[in-house]
Amino acid sequence: MAQNCLKCLKYTMCMVNFLCFMCGTAVFGFGVFLMLNTKVSALIPTLSTLNLANTLFITGIIITCVSFLGFLGALKENRCLLITFFILLFILMLVELTVACLLLVYEKEIDRFLEKDLTESLMKSRESTKGGNSTKNTDDWDIIQVTFQCCGIHNTSDWKDKVPLSCCRESPCGLKTAVYWEAGCYNKLKVWFEENFLVTGVGVIVLCIIEVLGMCFSMTLFCHISRSGLGYKL
Repeated sequence: MAQNCLKCLKYTMCMVNFLCFMCGTAVFGFGVFLMLNTKVSALIPTLSTLNLANTLFITGIIITCVSFLGFLGALKENRCLLITFFILLFILMLVELTVACLLLVYEKEIDRFLEKDLTESLMKSRESTKGGNSTKNTDDWDIIQVTFQCCGIHNTSDWKDKVPLSCCRESPCGLKTAVYWEAGCYNKLKVWFEENFLVTGVGVIVLCIIEVLGMCFSMTLFCHISRSGLGYKL
């Protein structure tokens, strides 16, 4: 009976890690796609290297590597791979909880940091449009303003006399009589994050539960292999 349960646990762990591997591959591919086809990186100049594309790219690599270790360790009943899988999951869970706590504790500081960086980004975009040329910063602001139906950081006046067409709410655009979005993008982004805060929190909790289950499964198999004397076979 116990042997059948362990076999069921082994193949369950293989299946779950295989699914995670496929998800990680999809995330990795989507990150590569964004890196090649989008330019959303100049909105926050200080963290330009941690844009969405790079984050998805790195996340995809981590998921695929960790899930591959779990899959291969369970399939081959290899203690080295199983304990490595356990340690990596434990480290990932600690990092996630640490980041979540830091975001809660330093919420006001993060708000000021983002507002300052967005202001610098908008100033660069405004200066770059003096000659009528579209730049990377301008493209990024166009994407945000069209998506969230906002204009500037706090309102249209942030752009002064260089209001982009993406701020236009009603045609004809580009004229003095044009009607622009009244809300600022900073407040719109804050509202969007607040509305999705619960979903994000639930997602983090579910992810931690999955990681804990993965650690329990790997440690159970590890102990079984140790007792059976299979050692560190490949």
